[in-house]
Amino acid sequence: MKIEILNPDPNHPINPYLKRWKARLAPDHSASIVRCPEQVSNGDLLFLVSCNVLLDRAVTKSFKHAMVLHASDLPKGRGWSPHIWELLNGADQITVSLLDAAAAVDCGDIYKKITVDIPKSALWDEINDLLFYAEIQLIEFAIENFENLQKHPQNSKIEATYHPKRNPKDSEIDPNKSISDQFDLIRVCDPDRFPAVFYHRGESYKLILEKLLDD
Repeated sequence: MKIEILNPDPNHPINPYLKRWKARLAPDHSASIVRCPEQVSNGDLLFLVSCNVLLDRAVTKSFKHAMVLHASDLPKGRGWSPHIWELLNGADQITVSLLDAAAAVDCGDIYKKITVDIPKSALWDEINDLLFYAEIQLIEFAIENFENLQKHPQNSKIEATYHPKRNPKDSEIDPNKSISDQFDLIRVCDPDRFPAVFYHRGESYKLILEKLLDD
């Protein structure tokens, strides 16, 4: 089986997970990770993982199945950074959807969903670990069930919701508010890529939150 994964960002934290998955892939499968649409070729399965670029219909049609991994319970949570917005709104579970990439963005038919419990104390890297593990499970599900994959339309009885793209302002902490009041925002901020910042006394500061290990 020929498998391709499109992930445009080589620095995205999911890449180590993808590389470990690729290393343990069965020898009768061929997998490659590509960084731009121009590198996508053809094959059996195409996965769009943490992908913010659009593919032409001709590209997705060159695979037997072209799929998107999206961290929301579609049709709720279409758009950008869905799990971040949902956790900021108090969610303690995130659903990861595997859907058809051929339709409009985040509107494709659903192959499978996995719901993940997110502890209220989990920090960004722990949240990533839980979600990325679920995404790898969905990739493996598609491979294992390749010959009998079934999909169904998104539930039209549920109103679709949409999330906007996050920007640096969305990671800004108010120094006049308590840590407790802003804990969910602080804990979801990736300190390397999208750090929590605040401005105080004419300077800007980066806030890093880490857990202390038990003795």
